[in-house]
Amino acid sequence: MSSHLPLHGKTGVIFGVANKRSIAWAIAQAWHQAGAKLIFNYQGERVKDNVEELVATFGADTPIFPCDVSSDTEIERFFGEVRQITDRVDLLLHSVAFAPREALTGEFINTSRQAYAVAHDVSAYSLVGLTRAVLPFMEKNGGSIVAMSYLGAARVVPHYNVMGVAKASLEASVRYLAYDLGTKKIRVNAISAGPVNTLAARGIGGFTEMLKYYETHAPLRRNVELEELGATGLFLVSDGAAAITGQTIYVDSGFSVMAM
Repeated sequence: MSSHLPLHGKTGVIFGVANKRSIAWAIAQAWHQAGAKLIFNYQGERVKDNVEELVATFGADTPIFPCDVSSDTEIERFFGEVRQITDRVDLLLHSVAFAPREALTGEFINTSRQAYAVAHDVSAYSLVGLTRAVLPFMEKNGGSIVAMSYLGAARVVPHYNVMGVAKASLEASVRYLAYDLGTKKIRVNAISAGPVNTLAARGIGGFTEMLKYYETHAPLRRNVELEELGATGLFLVSDGAAAITGQTIYVDSGFSVMAM
């Protein structure tokens, strides 16, 4: 690895890779190509083989540990494993969201208390929990944290329902964390991505129509590519973004600026 690579000598932790179509994987590839050493989580046995196979392409010794972000104990255990490898983490990617399937159909008004709590716990609070856990690894040298959001946080997207409300909570958490951590030279930002055909997205009703709608209405008249999200993920943790924190950056072919 050449020392002129922008992330040479840096270590990143990636949460949220499920398969090769994951936005988290696109960002992981960009960070890896820029010279970062990466550590991955996997959520449950269902995705373990998938993630292990992908991660092995970075080298057989790339660390991967289980972590369910809805459990403080598992987060603690995960970072205990990280500490066996390194005492310094420079980058953290939070690309984790979940809401019960029944909460993503029908009307938002019918969201159950349980579904509301689960969506906020996994999709928003986990950023706070992971940031608190990574803080001791970043306090000496500073760092950069990136979370993934979506336009449903700011506007109504039919069928997105409670996930939109949880993403609004995530974006507000980004701002408050940015304020708390700014003096420690730790930056916290979110990327609000246009729709991408990921495992998570396919759970949203009318998703194919949404892709077509973006193509005809976004200023660039196309959907965003995974590689473009990877490039933005790289930019936000690089020196070029040194004065950017607490922001939600829209990477959606301009769709978010349109009224009609």
